[in-house]
Amino acid sequence: MASPAVVSAPRAAAAAASSSKTETFVDNKRKDDIRMANIAAAQAVANAVRTSLGPKGMDKMISTANGEVIITNDGATILNKMEVLQPAAKFLVELSKSQDVVAGDGTTTVVVIAGALLKQCLSLLSAGIHPTVVSDSLHKASTKAVEVLTAMALPVELTDRDSLVKSASTALNSKVVSQYSTLLAPLAVDSVLSVVDPENPEIVDLRDIRVVKKLGGTVDDTELVKGLVFDKKVSHASGGLTRVEKAKIGVIQFQISPPKTDIEQSIVVSDYTQMDRILKEERNYILGMIKKIKATGCNVLLIQKSILRDAVTELSLHYLSKAKIMVIKDVERDEIEFITKTLSSLPIANIDHFRAEKLGHADLVEEISLGDGGKIVKITGIQNMGRTTSVLVRGSNQLVLDEAERSLHDALCVVRCLVNKRFLIAGGGAPEIELSRQLGAWAKVLQGMEGYCVRSFAEALEVIPYTLAENAGLNPIAIVTELRNRHAQGEINTGINVRKGQITNILEENVVQPLLVSTSAITLATECVRMILKIDDIVTVR
Repeated sequence: MASPAVVSAPRAAAAAASSSKTETFVDNKRKDDIRMANIAAAQAVANAVRTSLGPKGMDKMISTANGEVIITNDGATILNKMEVLQPAAKFLVELSKSQDVVAGDGTTTVVVIAGALLKQCLSLLSAGIHPTVVSDSLHKASTKAVEVLTAMALPVELTDRDSLVKSASTALNSKVVSQYSTLLAPLAVDSVLSVVDPENPEIVDLRDIRVVKKLGGTVDDTELVKGLVFDKKVSHASGGLTRVEKAKIGVIQFQISPPKTDIEQSIVVSDYTQMDRILKEERNYILGMIKKIKATGCNVLLIQKSILRDAVTELSLHYLSKAKIMVIKDVERDEIEFITKTLSSLPIANIDHFRAEKLGHADLVEEISLGDGGKIVKITGIQNMGRTTSVLVRGSNQLVLDEAERSLHDALCVVRCLVNKRFLIAGGGAPEIELSRQLGAWAKVLQGMEGYCVRSFAEALEVIPYTLAENAGLNPIAIVTELRNRHAQGEINTGINVRKGQITNILEENVVQPLLVSTSAITLATECVRMILKIDDIVTVR
């Protein structure tokens, strides 16, 4: 009777071992499933914007919930407007925003690279390589990639205006408004160079460049204004001023209108004498303010928009017109800092603080009719002007106007990149193919799993030239194979010329981009992929 008991002990141990194995297997299966789901979701987002890469890329029409329609091929704008629900897929939206902040251009490129890296990671994980090993290898490969790119780069000086214009043109060539790149590229270069501070030559604040949109005309009518532009007309009563020379400009944050009580209440007037008295007091109050303003020699007033009461009334406009003072009202609160910096003046919050030393001075303030019903106000010839500039963007409809503004922003960011890091590299997929070649050679030197991972990283970078060729209607396999061949022969600046549909020396074609755009794209994409790889569970908190 004792023998069954002896036999049952090993069986129980085996059963316990097998059950523990089963539990471990189920746990890993769940982790793998979540990792795969995250990668699949992120890849779906990357594939959505992949067709809009490059000069021949397609545009996306975005229809928002409130009926607004946007036509663009800017990666950051497309992803920003997409309602992404999956948590890992949101990483790619944030990745695009990060690239927009760091470099301003390459927002589609960075997402496409991240998608290709995730695809390679999928095959590495399927082969049984641990996610941590893959993650560490990707980090090593991205560091090496930045070194290779830096070695390829050509130094550029801010005095070399042609090179700056070429890089801005390259950024604009992939936009909806690419036909206007000959106008917008020099405009972007001039506006950035005009706000560079000689004491801090490597810092450019794009908030010092104010882009004003005005519907009407065409993008050809876009201009750079050394001064201030307001997309509104002068506020005046009949016979008021629309042009002032030798202007003394006051920026005020108070209202030239009768005061209101602090609390909501009604005043009941029982007879006409009291009504006359109230009106007389109002007139005297407004006249008193205008006399103080006139006493300082001020002849142009910029009045901040008020939410409490009217900034100016018909009565105050009448008196200001009599006093020969031009009025521009409804200036936005967030524009006040830019305006005062440009005019080298101070904002005035109270009539008692209105003094001549707080005023700005300009040669001319005038209202200009644009011929299509619209009017703008220009302030030019500003004395002691701050390091700021204004760009007036025109467009035949709102869609073109918005896209022109986004494209100009990208061009400004590209020039800012060159001010921060003064190196240029070739475009047209040339740096990515060269990186792929050099990292592939480096992978053969590495030992163990690292070599496999780095080789996969190198293969993933080929997605950029492949997509450029695909979007241009060329044969991507033949083009990428020929590119590899030319780079193996030492022609490191050879890339895809999508205009001619062939492979040429891209530097000679003036297709160049800042080094910072490519290095930040690879670094940020790698960081994002590593983060997705490290996630093995999603915990939802209600």
